Amino acid sequence: MKSVYNNLVINTLSGNLKDDIYNFLVSNGCPKTAEHCVRVGEEARKIAERYHVDKDSAEIAGYLHDISAVYSNDIRIQVSHDLGIEVLPEEETFPMIIHQKISKEMARDLFHINDQEILDAVGCHTTLKKGSTLLDKVLFVADKIEWDQNGEPPYLDQITQQLEHSLNHASFEYINFLWKQRENLRVIHPWLRDAYYELKDLVE
Repeated sequence: MKSVYNNLVINTLSGNLKDDIYNFLVSNGCPKTAEHCVRVGEEARKIAERYHVDKDSAEIAGYLHDISAVYSNDIRIQVSHDLGIEVLPEEETFPMIIHQKISKEMARDLFHINDQEILDAVGCHTTLKKGSTLLDKVLFVADKIEWDQNGEPPYLDQITQQLEHSLNHASFEYINFLWKQRENLRVIHPWLRDAYYELKDLVE
């Protein structure tokens, strides 16, 4: 076990990934994130079924995507270095964003996920990236629909409508929502910027 995990409560895995992740997050003081991950897993499964993407993979990715919530923003850069994760300047400035990469490593190390497509989806669920797979987009959209803030997402109706067209349209709807207010964002992650231009070409 890597030393960076020493301060976490790590329960014996039961074989039921949904329960194991829920219990892990609750045991480490993140009950709201536990509920969010369950909802995202369920939503990802629904979207995957609609677009003929592997439902089990989508559900697993949804359950796993925010397990790094156990690390607060103020230590995420150090955790990333400890895990050998490349830290981009934008992530150094706004550490919240790097939680997607940390979750990817934790999924492999703590929950023994070896499916690279699932790991990659977890690793870009906040920003998306150029050349994203269908699974990447399923998780990205599911996370935005079942967001972890109070109330209803301000873009929910629009992203739901665009989901009627395609995963590309739904993904672009959210990225464009951010893009329109980019002057007010702390950073523009290069992966998100690349995804914006790629999806813009695909949907327009």
